[in-house]
Amino acid sequence: MKQPTFKQRFQYWFDNYMARGTGALIGGLAVVSVVIISVAALIVVIGGRILSPEGAEPLSFLEAFWLSLMRTLDAGTMGGDAGWGFRLMMLLVTIGGIFIVSTLIGILSNGLEDRLEELRKGRSLVLESDHTLILGFTPQIFTVISELVAANESRKSGAVIVVLADQDKVEMEDAINERISDMKNTRVICRSGSPMDMNDLEIVSPHAARSIIILSEGEDPDTHVIKSVLAITNNPNRHDKAYHIVTQIRDPQNLDVIKLLSEKDTVQPILTTDLIARVVAQTSRQSGLSVVYTELMNFGGDEIYFKQEPGLSGKTYGDALLAYDTSTIMGIRRADGTILMNPAMDTRFEPGDAIFAIAEDDDKIQLSNLARIPLEESLIQRSGSASKPKPERGLILGWNRSGSIIVRELDNYVAKGSELLIVSEVDDLEKQIQREVGKLKNQKLKIMEGDIRDRTLLNELGITEYDHVIVLAYSHLDVQEADAITLVTLLHLRDIAEKDETPFSIISEMLDLRNRELAEAAKVDDFIVSEHLISLMLAQLSENSELMDVFTDLFDPEGSEVYLKPIGDYVKTGEPVNFYTAVEAARSRGETAIGYRLMSESREAEKSYGVRTNPKKSEKVTFSPEDKLIVISEG
Repeated sequence: MKQPTFKQRFQYWFDNYMARGTGALIGGLAVVSVVIISVAALIVVIGGRILSPEGAEPLSFLEAFWLSLMRTLDAGTMGGDAGWGFRLMMLLVTIGGIFIVSTLIGILSNGLEDRLEELRKGRSLVLESDHTLILGFTPQIFTVISELVAANESRKSGAVIVVLADQDKVEMEDAINERISDMKNTRVICRSGSPMDMNDLEIVSPHAARSIIILSEGEDPDTHVIKSVLAITNNPNRHDKAYHIVTQIRDPQNLDVIKLLSEKDTVQPILTTDLIARVVAQTSRQSGLSVVYTELMNFGGDEIYFKQEPGLSGKTYGDALLAYDTSTIMGIRRADGTILMNPAMDTRFEPGDAIFAIAEDDDKIQLSNLARIPLEESLIQRSGSASKPKPERGLILGWNRSGSIIVRELDNYVAKGSELLIVSEVDDLEKQIQREVGKLKNQKLKIMEGDIRDRTLLNELGITEYDHVIVLAYSHLDVQEADAITLVTLLHLRDIAEKDETPFSIISEMLDLRNRELAEAAKVDDFIVSEHLISLMLAQLSENSELMDVFTDLFDPEGSEVYLKPIGDYVKTGEPVNFYTAVEAARSRGETAIGYRLMSESREAEKSYGVRTNPKKSEKVTFSPEDKLIVISEG
């Protein structure tokens, strides 16, 4: 092999040196500058009087070095020099200085640009602790961040939210700032990287985070979630304490995998398909329920808190319902963690038990004087029996992955002999339903293929003959396209309803919260913004992991659930009555009253569509016969 020449070796060394970056280039320029200045200073010193300024004593090396340095940095310095020999030497030094300074400026400029580009890429290390970490970037993130901003208002030192997603950092920041204008005392930091990559995760300090929210995204969102959980829990740099991870799962079979990963850590998955299906099924039969759930799960108003109350020791749950004026009891948490939602009224509090209640803040949960409860016994409706349920006719327009669960859930609520018709453009829907739903006990199922936007088809269906109509969004389509189909269908339905005197409820599922405002023109009875509800729950659980058991019990079809029942079945309408009296009326039936809905405000978004959870019990309200009492009941 031919030996490389000196020139080749030098070029190779020079290439490697230049590849070291801005710091190496500046260092090289500094060395060249020192060499030029030192050589010039030596020449001036050696030349003695010939190269010294005219009429001046010969210069020392330090003096000559200083004069050369000044002329290297500033070409105008040599304007007052005397002596042609000295001038010539300083001219050469100045020319070298111009070259060096101009090169230095170019290097610094390029280095600064490179650094800004690196910052734009979002790859710099986040040195935060006690922050909320969000992995993934989907439309849900705007609701999650908004809720966390509201939750962090009470933190005096401020709070930090860190986002890691496989997207451009600047684009993520611009999108967040556009959708959330007021961050209050919360800072949001975005970084680019894969949530499934351990090296990328290290950028956002996951081991110092107080909670981690994993958003599901991609074609196989469950796999994305599982890999992200593994990247955190199996990280070689993990700490010994349990991680608090909140996420969402679509396929029930993947819950077992998540459980295997959560033996040491607190991993709380929300089964989104089941949850939304249950909300849609329940809301289709009682308008306003989704608003109640939204009020219970957002940080904008009252929230759910746990509190141990020694003053209730030995008393019953029924006594506790009337023991608070500005907060509303929902149930008991036993000392072993068991949640009792709306237990029997004679259930007694034991040592270590805690209540969970709706309140403005945890310090607002204060016992009232039980001896001075202002009940108005004369206004309580104690007579009347529940009417026997009648068979119902239901209609589902559209289809998505929640459809099969909705059919099963409806079968648990409707009376025997009910009918359900499904109209959709999904291929092989009948086989899918037979496979996923199985045998129904209370309703007869029919399936029809058709375009739900077709007015002729809707007229032929005889919409007005149905008790409730559910419009499901086609989740396999683009979000905006799916919501557009839903909106057109809703407008046709409302027009049909206005031309007929027969009342029927219209329940719609929307994918994008922003489209709810457009849909309100259709005057639909209720909207289920599925991703919005999931986002609210993610934010709540990230702040308080203990709420998981409460939410699980709240949405479980077994046991007590939230119902909106006619207020006239509990108290007299048309007369001022305080909420203590409504709570007592519900208590006598084994139910927990948590609020009411004024139907006169059911179309007003700024008034929460008439829903009032946790009203002050001592304040009086005049109800109309159309108003509803919100209760937790077994049926």
